[in-house]
Amino acid sequence: MNVFAKTSLAMVGAMALLSLAPLAASAQEMAYPEKCKAEGMDTTKMGASMGGHMKMGDMPTGEMTDYQKAAMDGMKSMHMNMMQGMMKKDADVSFVCGMIAHHIGAISMSEAELKYGENKEAKAMARKVIEAQKKEIAQMTKWVNKEAK
Repeated sequence: MNVFAKTSLAMVGAMALLSLAPLAASAQEMAYPEKCKAEGMDTTKMGASMGGHMKMGDMPTGEMTDYQKAAMDGMKSMHMNMMQGMMKKDADVSFVCGMIAHHIGAISMSEAELKYGENKEAKAMARKVIEAQKKEIAQMTKWVNKEAK
């Protein structure tokens, strides 16, 4: 099995093992808008209510590569923020907040690729993702700040 397939399998398997954590240091300049955060939502207890899945802290991280650990940090943050965004009662605000979180996760994963990846083409794709997602996050954040009550 090639490295890409192994990494893909690890990422897919890890999605079910997400715990909740604050926004990872990577992609930190893309802060999740305050208006997207759910009021009164206790995110510290959400990990236990995720369908009985293990939390990240229960995962054997010693077996993960540095790349996998970095990518997982971004996915944890994305998942928590998407869940908060989905708690908004306004469907439009909920959608945009969820997409902002999703894009922040894409930036974090792309930054991990730039740090740990070796393939020139994959790194070029990661740079394009970062550039495009940052523009879209800025646009969506502006919309949320204007439209969200």
